[in-house]
This record gives sequence, structure tokens and C-alpha cells, in this order.
Amino acid sequence: MITVEFVLIVAGALFGVGVYGALSQQSFVMLMMGLELMINGAILALVGFWAFSAGGNPQGQMLAIVFMTVMAVEMAIGFTLVTNVYRVRRADITEKLRRLRG
Repeated sequence: MITVEFVLIVAGALFGVGVYGALSQQSFVMLMMGLELMINGAILALVGFWAFSAGGNPQGQMLAIVFMTVMAVEMAIGFTLVTNVYRVRRADITEKLRRLRG
């Protein structure tokens, strides 16, 4: 039987792994993967709270779908920016960027 505590532990673990990945990696792609894991952990916690407290009210599902859509758009914009930084400066890790302006 799945309980709300189990769902929150898994969501916390996802978020923790995402924080570690975002703070410890130098590659832009790995940094963005860490951010994605953090957002997925937050979405899982949101859906877990919704499923165990709302009793089937569809607003929680809709909010999770909106969050996933925003996450997909954010990742697309992020990967576009990473691609442009690589094309202009040939920088594929964060340490190669001295400053963000010109």
C-alpha cells in the first residue's frame, strides 16, 4: 500500500538528487538534468498531496499538467541558450564562461 509518506520520501529523494546534480556538475546538460529532477520531485509531491487529500478533485491533475508543460518549455529554452553559448564561445562547461556579457 502506497502512503503519502512514501510518496513524499520519493519526492524528497528526487529533489535531493536534483540539487546535488545541479550544484556539483559543470556541464550545462548535467546542470539542466539536475534542475529537471528538482522540478519532477516538486511535481510528485504536489500530485501526492493532491491524491491523498482532494479525493479525486481534478484541479490537482490539471495543475501538474500545467507544471509539466512549463517545465518542457523551460528546458527547450534552456537547451537553446546552451546551444547558442556553445556556438558563440565554444564553452560546454560552466567554468569556461568568465562573464555573461559580450
